[in-house]
Amino acid sequence: MGFFKNIKEEVAIIRERDPAIHSSMEVLLYPSFKAMVHYRLAHKLYKKGRYFFARYISQRAVRKTGIEIHPGAEIGKGFFIDHGNGVIIGETTIIGDNVTLYQGVTLGGTGKEQGKRHPTLGNNIMVGAGAKVLGSCYIGDNSKIGAGSVVLSDVPPGSTVVGVPGHVVKRIKQNFPQEELDQIHLPDPVQEELTALENRLVSLEKKLEEMQLKK
Repeated sequence: MGFFKNIKEEVAIIRERDPAIHSSMEVLLYPSFKAMVHYRLAHKLYKKGRYFFARYISQRAVRKTGIEIHPGAEIGKGFFIDHGNGVIIGETTIIGDNVTLYQGVTLGGTGKEQGKRHPTLGNNIMVGAGAKVLGSCYIGDNSKIGAGSVVLSDVPPGSTVVGVPGHVVKRIKQNFPQEELDQIHLPDPVQEELTALENRLVSLEKKLEEMQLKK
């Protein structure tokens, strides 16, 4: 019964998050769906200590989908991978509820360290295409990681992170609705700094003109 319940949940999640879906039957063709079905089974075997069979199932999923989820990773409810090719999730990764990853995301380690060596993601998080979250850092609830960013340290809740290395460019207190977890409407810190400098320059030029008129 649990297996079929998981299937229904995965179908509902993909239909909710992907506007390209026209029917539940299409979901069966999605790499995200196939990867998660394999992961749920592999994870159960992993927890029972049947590591070889767990890895065998997960590696079959990699060949079929291009998505590599280590069976030791812990993934909550409402997890969705959009497209998914090139996504890698390491062994000690912990993922909360309502998390969305885009293609090319890596939740990986930084070397051969032991113990907890992969990231922990809280709830209601979006990680953009090609982003890398490395090491045992923590990503707080309601955060967005911009496409192509590289995150190596903890991220406070409600943060928007961009850049290499990633840095926080925006903080909020309320939750992000799922429909706002997009990859486009992110702050541009470089443009913001240039705009601030331009405004400062205009202000200084105006003051100089006023001083010259007073002479």
